[in-house]
Amino acid sequence: MKHSIYRDVISGADRRFLAGAARCGLKGASLFYEAAVRLRNRAFDAGLFRTHRVTVPVVSIGNLTAGGTGKTPMVAAVVDWFKARGICPVILSRGYRSLNDAVNDEKLVLDQLCPNVVHLQSPDRVRSAQEACERHNAQVLILDDGFQHRRLARDLDVVLIDALDPWGAGHILPRGLLREPRSALRRANLVVLTRADQCSPERKQEILADVRALVGDRPTVEATFLPIGLVNAGGEIAPMELLRTSVAAFCGIGNPEGFRRTLDVQGIASRLAGFRTFPDHHHYTPSDLDNLAAWARSCGAGVLVTTQKDLVKIPRNDLGGLPLWALAIRAQISAGQEAFETSLQEVIQGRVPPNCSRFQ
Repeated sequence: MKHSIYRDVISGADRRFLAGAARCGLKGASLFYEAAVRLRNRAFDAGLFRTHRVTVPVVSIGNLTAGGTGKTPMVAAVVDWFKARGICPVILSRGYRSLNDAVNDEKLVLDQLCPNVVHLQSPDRVRSAQEACERHNAQVLILDDGFQHRRLARDLDVVLIDALDPWGAGHILPRGLLREPRSALRRANLVVLTRADQCSPERKQEILADVRALVGDRPTVEATFLPIGLVNAGGEIAPMELLRTSVAAFCGIGNPEGFRRTLDVQGIASRLAGFRTFPDHHHYTPSDLDNLAAWARSCGAGVLVTTQKDLVKIPRNDLGGLPLWALAIRAQISAGQEAFETSLQEVIQGRVPPNCSRFQ
């Protein structure tokens, strides 16, 4: 099922009979998925499945829903926090949807955002953690998309909740986008409400109330993703003013609406000639790129803009003669900075081995 059609079905935006029938079928499949998830979690909680602990602190950045909460910029922000304090972090990720055993798009973006930081990709993150400690002098491990990866013990579970779609259409996969029931949020040590600036104050308070009902007095902070400029495949940097012409935008990310709203916040809505979406982690073929160029020209666009996660898979500075740029963003804690920093500081207190001077 096409990604955009699937989202319309699970969200209820598509009210046609066939969409309703599809929702019923997906709900049946969700019951089996949820049962398996609950059994797995109970096995870990009861100690039936082994959890492995390494010699350095582990910080997990994850979410409850399938994609789109802003984990990549948040991982970069946490890495930067440790680097600024002279602590050597190593990033661990699974490498989801890598093509032909190459690194995936998220690693390519993090390599740009976090230069000189070791990033190990493997489905076996316990082995990666051991390698990071033994071969790369890691002082702290950052587990990217790690909330559901319970084999590796962590000292801090940071869980991101997207203000635009906090509960994944309210259902477990595949009927919705929840990877686990909402109750799983009780495992979180720190909750970050992302894109907190893109929903109404009333809606934000509703979400925060739901979160606090699950996590109690554990810290909840808010984050925004700030555009800091434009970047192209050649590494050139340009100001946002370059998008004052007619713009065609496209993306293949977990939450395309977040990208669209970021463009809106930058005042580009009135100049947006067209907006196209692809599935998350989409690998662009030459045919895709030719079609995008033809589509942008037919819209009358003077420039194409996408996300960094998409651009790292498109080694071109233009498509069909139209300049191609990506929106460079950074995560910023907009409320709860002290709680955010205290949580990170407590993780490393007295536990960081003095074996790395890379960032001192």
